[in-house]
Amino acid sequence: MTAAADLVLTNAEIHALTDPDETSEALAVRDGRIVAVGPAFDVEHLAGVETTVRDCGGRVVLPGFVDAHTHLPMVGRRLVNADLAAAASPTDAVDLLVAHAAETDPETSGPEREWVLGFGYDESAWDDARYLTVEDLNEVSDERPVAAVREDMHLASLNSVAIDRLRGEMPDEDVRTRGGEPTGVVVEDALDPLWEAIEPDRAAMRRAVHAATERANELGVVGVHDMVRRSEAPAVYRELDRVGELSLRIRINYWADHLDAVEELGLRTNHGSERVRTGAIKTYTDGSIGGRTAKLSEPYADGGSDDADGGSADADDNDGSDSGTDGDEHRGQWVVDPEELRDIVARADDAGLQVAAHAIGDEAIRAALHAFESADGERHRIEHAEVLTDDLVARIGESDVVASMQPNFLKWAREDGLYADRIGDDRRLASNRFADLLASGAALAFGSDCMPLDPLYGVQQAVTAPDDRQRLSVTDALRAYTSGAAYAGFDEDRLGTIERGKLADLVVLDRSPWAVDPGDIADVDVRATLVGGEVVFDRRA
Repeated sequence: MTAAADLVLTNAEIHALTDPDETSEALAVRDGRIVAVGPAFDVEHLAGVETTVRDCGGRVVLPGFVDAHTHLPMVGRRLVNADLAAAASPTDAVDLLVAHAAETDPETSGPEREWVLGFGYDESAWDDARYLTVEDLNEVSDERPVAAVREDMHLASLNSVAIDRLRGEMPDEDVRTRGGEPTGVVVEDALDPLWEAIEPDRAAMRRAVHAATERANELGVVGVHDMVRRSEAPAVYRELDRVGELSLRIRINYWADHLDAVEELGLRTNHGSERVRTGAIKTYTDGSIGGRTAKLSEPYADGGSDDADGGSADADDNDGSDSGTDGDEHRGQWVVDPEELRDIVARADDAGLQVAAHAIGDEAIRAALHAFESADGERHRIEHAEVLTDDLVARIGESDVVASMQPNFLKWAREDGLYADRIGDDRRLASNRFADLLASGAALAFGSDCMPLDPLYGVQQAVTAPDDRQRLSVTDALRAYTSGAAYAGFDEDRLGTIERGKLADLVVLDRSPWAVDPGDIADVDVRATLVGGEVVFDRRA
């Protein structure tokens, strides 16, 4: 006699997201795994006396979303600090920071109480399109250190107190100055002392992770590949997993400066529990387009300056730039140079570890591919891969490298957006070439980089992309956020599609993303999220 199911979902439009995509009416779950999918008549007989039966009211059921590249604690820190994504101008950003300063007690222990912190500002969306400066942030406080981190996390703005405290630990070349004085803007390696100064302690990290996991579940996210550096987050994840309170599956991608410790502990990619596993070794190559530090083969279209109109900075400009730049700087910079990158890849590969290399500019992508091609291991990853050329698309397609990309970055590829200013129209339309990569045979995985953490927003961006080389069908975009992301984490046998034997990690949507206007996909509500058959978010509750 067949054992009864623990859960049956029925009266649903279930998309397996297999190839070809199959649809069904019902599914059954036992012990956290799918045991049946098909017509309601064939599945409902598995309902016993103690089975939970959920009538989905004709709603769409999909595999749960897996975010292949995010910084989960940062999502939480934006929720508990000043979320500057809501700012429409420098003045708005300052006002949000002032309000947050008034809500926090500097006498309370912990760095996030002494500091006034804001995360997620994007000057490219402002009419006054400039970075926040020391003068702006001195208005927030002249007694407490203040930091506002740009959305890409490759640039931050500091007040005078913060600069005085950290300046001696920052490399000169990554501190923007004018007339020899810091403008308040710091990039790349100059952020390291800031991250160290504001890193949450264990209790604060637990609060951030709790807020972030709740938000992720609300958005239908069942798993994340988290990029971790010098953080309490891995300990918090494992602690929550041990006591059964972790409502996500976490793959921990450790930064390359943890490689000694990872090797010493004998960690290997895919080792761990059902909910917390070791992922890749994460490394940079270059910086970001927003910070003008992505490594390009051709100069930035705006000359590499930081002022709003793209012209040269002068002593009277208050834009956070340095007036002295040379041609090489106009093409970005190496954060990790190609020789060091090859060493990291070789060492991690020899230790049985996947490598995830941040590479945004075409020169950085080329360097990452060179490094991967010299290694024996499989399924290494390029993170972001924003500025692509035809030869790079072909090379990725012919390789076993995963293109781990962020469709929400297309918000900057629109007409008159950030990419148009920084890299010009030709390169903005040739950026983020999802369709070309799929056509080339590449493995495509989607993540958010928490800009924002919202898979349906990313799907909408991919479906409405401004160029055919970027634009995906709804099905292909959803697959990149489900089976594609699962594949990037060696999880294709347990996650990413709705099939018998796979984990019951599912999302129930209020409306069909195939049926709504493409520009409204981000407005489709998540009704429920299930991880291992357990309802971790329920809008009707």
